[in-house]
Amino acid sequence: MNLNETLSLVKKASYKLAMLDHEKINYILNDLAETILIENDVILSENKKDLEKMDISNPKYDRLKLTKERIESIVNDIRNVIKLNCPTGRILEEKKLPNDLDIYKITVPLGVIGIIYESRPNVTFDVFSLCFKSGNACVLKGGKEAEHSNNAIINIIHNVLDKNNIDKNIVCLMPNDRETMALVLSADKYIDVIIPRGGQDLINYVRKNSSIPVIETGAGIVHTFFDESGNLEIAKNIIFNAKTRRPSVCNSLDTLIIHSNRLSDLYELVSLLDNKVEIFADEKAYKELEKKYNSTFLHKAKEEDFGTEFLSLKMSIKTVDDIFEAIEHITNYSSKHSEAIISEDKNNIDIFVKSIDAAAVYVNTSTAFTDGAQFGLGAEIGISTQKLHARGPMGLNELNSYKWIIKGNGQIRN
Repeated sequence: MNLNETLSLVKKASYKLAMLDHEKINYILNDLAETILIENDVILSENKKDLEKMDISNPKYDRLKLTKERIESIVNDIRNVIKLNCPTGRILEEKKLPNDLDIYKITVPLGVIGIIYESRPNVTFDVFSLCFKSGNACVLKGGKEAEHSNNAIINIIHNVLDKNNIDKNIVCLMPNDRETMALVLSADKYIDVIIPRGGQDLINYVRKNSSIPVIETGAGIVHTFFDESGNLEIAKNIIFNAKTRRPSVCNSLDTLIIHSNRLSDLYELVSLLDNKVEIFADEKAYKELEKKYNSTFLHKAKEEDFGTEFLSLKMSIKTVDDIFEAIEHITNYSSKHSEAIISEDKNNIDIFVKSIDAAAVYVNTSTAFTDGAQFGLGAEIGISTQKLHARGPMGLNELNSYKWIIKGNGQIRN
């Protein structure tokens, strides 16, 4: 069977999803969650094969790695999805016209969603659970670095679908070669929307080469601004969490911006990072840290150290004289993903929140929360950094569109 025939089967299978009732969907997702726990050792064994092919120093290594705890977290996300209301068939608007036509605007699935992603095998489970719950079929194009993991995961999903008499073509994993990438991006006859998840190079490639509408889940170049009035104690914990919790994910901190009047507090602010995180500091910040921070981990910043998504235990520091300079720096370098301010000045907080153009803007808290499960969405299919259709963590509601239903009793238009 060639790939076009495979995609045709996915498209046909997507129509059958509309006939599944919500209880059946939830039953199957629960079955999947239980099966994942049973097949835990199989998943970890296949994941180990992928990990053995990757250098442990590669920033993608942590994204690729599955553990018992991470699998349990995946299962919890699926169970959270089960608890959420089904997004399809909701009436968004209804009206009766003077000519007695009844008009309804109702939510419907997007159809077939193509996901192109790198490294992270958990995405395979997340995407399927969200697409299935929201009535969408999905075409998955994973990276070669997660080949064994993704194949094991798809086999588990297909087995659960077969057991429950559901057409397993509602989800397919495509080969991970370049020829398949080109085919997927041109398959507008079968795929309704493409969502890339990965580095900026992948996202740019998909955007430039796809004949299918693209929802960008952009790279995260993340800033936190420590304002003149910022609380030092909460700030150092926020910065430590945002930078070190999982440095390889897109919401981890890349650049700390500090008000020049608080430079004397800079070492205390980053003290929890000492001996762990490489810092690339501008001239003023470097001078302040020079005799305090471990010299092995301290460097003078170059231009390219700003606007970089490090995805590792590295961070740059920029000194500014006021909030407007901080906003200007963020505007110049931001990927419009997640940005934060630490401040006790209500006016500056208001200015920051209104001025920063990002999918998620934080006040006195860590950017590590940009995550579908943390936002109460159960799981996420990605973090959209664009403005059309969806923005921020994309959960069930963002995987639906709508259509108009018009009911009459013989009316014709004059």
